[in-house]
Amino acid sequence: MLIQSPHDPAFIQNPYPVYDTARAASPVQVWQDYGMLAAFDHATVHALLRDRRLGRAVPGRTEAPAHLAAFDAVERHSLLELEAPAHTRLRRLVLHAFTSRRIAGLAPDITDICADLLAGLPDGPFDLIPAYCQHVPVRVIARLLGVPEAMAPDLLRWSSAMVAMYQAGRTRAIEDAANTAADEFATFLRAYIDERRNDPRNDLITQLITAEEDGARLSPDEMIGTCVLLLNAGHEATVHSLGNAVKCLIETGTTGALTPDRIDGTVEELLRFDPPLHMFTRYAYERIEVGGHVLEPGDEIALMLGAAGRDPEVFPDPHRFDPARPKPAHLAFGGGVHFCVGAPLARLEMQIALPALFAHAPKLRITDAPQFADAYHFHKLDQLMVQA
Repeated sequence: MLIQSPHDPAFIQNPYPVYDTARAASPVQVWQDYGMLAAFDHATVHALLRDRRLGRAVPGRTEAPAHLAAFDAVERHSLLELEAPAHTRLRRLVLHAFTSRRIAGLAPDITDICADLLAGLPDGPFDLIPAYCQHVPVRVIARLLGVPEAMAPDLLRWSSAMVAMYQAGRTRAIEDAANTAADEFATFLRAYIDERRNDPRNDLITQLITAEEDGARLSPDEMIGTCVLLLNAGHEATVHSLGNAVKCLIETGTTGALTPDRIDGTVEELLRFDPPLHMFTRYAYERIEVGGHVLEPGDEIALMLGAAGRDPEVFPDPHRFDPARPKPAHLAFGGGVHFCVGAPLARLEMQIALPALFAHAPKLRITDAPQFADAYHFHKLDQLMVQA
């Protein structure tokens, strides 16, 4: 049994020694602080991500309390919270709009956004997270959806409030803020979708409206749920991926690995080495034996993505950052039917934003010891003070 508070300061700053100890003791064990089984080794996490006997949809889901009604209405139509056949239908329709061509076509936009942000960076020490890491993905999402880029502050505020629901120790204040954000964003999107029906453009919302397969189309609620998911997952994870990546590259002196011929592999190693999401939970839909334990229907298990990426059985010398490392598949984007639909966009943003930053400031250095936030199961920096 693992006894480890997710709020413990030492764990927040560096959870990897705890993962190593847990994995060595028993790859699958009860994490007492969460009251559920947790899998810490790559093989088990990889297998369970693809096991259709488990899923994200909550068994026997009931009505949410009144103060979370708006948040729950969005969640019920989110790809992340559905299973087949609803998930299969919705994902196929979303992929009709969220195509590889559309993502690749965002490269010039990402380059322009990075250049604009870099030109405005201050001369003295500054926090890179709000100055650069936060704004790259939120402005990209605005352009992707086709909403005014001036709405980026609203999108950022809504996303931060909603994503706080998934961290350890959420409070009533966090719940109220998330519900308000969900209500405001859904209200905006509903009106904006109606506007796009009458005035179609070359944007994702228009594509979601027209997406069709076998006569089926997305309902307004499904479009809203999809847009909210793209904002929350696509923004939040990329912010922390960029922050963690910059910290790692500077501390390891490996910014030379951002060249065009090496950038793809470097980004994959960054995502393995210090991913933004460390835990992904799933529910059992039937009786399953896992690592000597039994999951009964309705039981929840934590798949430790952060621990899987440091498993020495798969990644030799796993605590060494090596941009040239041969590439067994990391699990930072999940796997199976819930593999992150936005993974190609997240990769593209990192492949453009990181070289652009260090080309602009090749001598960028960290001025204050970086501190990770008490926001587990996210592994994200509170701030990253730097100077060019």
